[in-house]
Amino acid sequence: MNHLPERPRPRRLITVRRAILAAPLAIGLAACGGGGNPLASSPHDAAAKVTFGSAGGGKANPAKPLKVSVHNGSQITDVTATDSTGRYVSGQLSADSRSWHSTTPLAAGAHYTVRVSTEDSGGHPGRKTLSFDTTGATAGFHVTFGPEAGTYGVGQPITASLSAPVKDKQSRAVVESHLQVVSSPRAAQGSWYWVDDRTLHYRPSTYWPAHATITARSTLSGVQIAKKLYGGADKPLTVHTGDRIEALTDASSDQMTFKDDGKVVRTLPVTTGKPGFDTRNGIKVVLDKESFVQMKSSTVGIAAGSSDSYDLPVYWATRVTWSGEYVHAAPWSVGSQGYANVSHGCTGMSTADAEWFFDHVRVGDVVQVVNSQGPTMTPFDNGFGDWNLSWAQWQKGSALNGGSAGAGGSTGSSSQDSGTDQDQTTPVDVPAGTPARLSPQTA
Repeated sequence: MNHLPERPRPRRLITVRRAILAAPLAIGLAACGGGGNPLASSPHDAAAKVTFGSAGGGKANPAKPLKVSVHNGSQITDVTATDSTGRYVSGQLSADSRSWHSTTPLAAGAHYTVRVSTEDSGGHPGRKTLSFDTTGATAGFHVTFGPEAGTYGVGQPITASLSAPVKDKQSRAVVESHLQVVSSPRAAQGSWYWVDDRTLHYRPSTYWPAHATITARSTLSGVQIAKKLYGGADKPLTVHTGDRIEALTDASSDQMTFKDDGKVVRTLPVTTGKPGFDTRNGIKVVLDKESFVQMKSSTVGIAAGSSDSYDLPVYWATRVTWSGEYVHAAPWSVGSQGYANVSHGCTGMSTADAEWFFDHVRVGDVVQVVNSQGPTMTPFDNGFGDWNLSWAQWQKGSALNGGSAGAGGSTGSSSQDSGTDQDQTTPVDVPAGTPARLSPQTA
């Protein structure tokens, strides 16, 4: 058998090449082994050097800050504290890096995990994971959002009703900072307004986007609001908006311009309040729709048999104030519609037009009156007059914007079933003795 003498040479050459290629890898592995490089070492258990100063062997008091400290020449390089929902706790490290304390309140009835990273005097990293529970809340504070889930007009505010009054500004700021409203498509900048101690309204600086999904939620669960008062878990609210419907009534020309997504759809002849019963100016939103109501003057203090008394069946009534202002069918005044103002404060139109209007609006749609001799719609005591405050005025009602919460409008309330049409609180721009508007009595 013949042998080729050249064959062994390539084998030796391959072996050498492999050795050359393997050398750098071996060097690299040695560098990762920690020899002479303490920063590359695996973290050691720093339990003996970490002191945890909140739980004290039992459940922690959520009203007290979480404290972490190290000794034996070690320093803290990082602290991460989260609750079971993933919320982070903010904190501050001391100048000498020997201690750390939380700067945001802990939640009541929560489970926390704290991860502490350290470094000893030789530069070796250490790590310790701690966990603890906080004591439960002694009193539950709850938030109910409104309106009910559904589809609304672009003028509908979001409301928050509180289970207990909140008076001081610091506590209000805590509550407000944990009430979140998100819109998709994104709305303009928005803010909460403290109507009173137990009621907030939320609106953007301009109307909501059409066809939006809006979600309101509270993250107050376990959060301390005041002494012995902690937030509870509450149900979020999701609502939607429809088309951008705007109905603008000019009381001087007795015409209503109806717009859908910015386009004029119809112009309707109307009549508004006669002298002494002038319709309110300003922006209102639809509160309710009633296909039939029986309107009686006796329910608003107008004596039966007087020149202004009435007892009328009214159809296709769209309510815009709780005190009884409607857009409704008024067949008895068709001859004046488009020419003169003859109503007791409502906006009247033909039966056919009122039915069309009734069918084309929903709760939350915008209804505005201009050029009337009446007062301006108040913000909160008679429906949703929120949009009559400028954006600058609205922001003053927030506890987070440095404003005086509750300023800018009356905080009283009037009842739909009170049996009277008089406003329960008198706004400053309404002269004493302003006549009552129509108030319904459901048949």
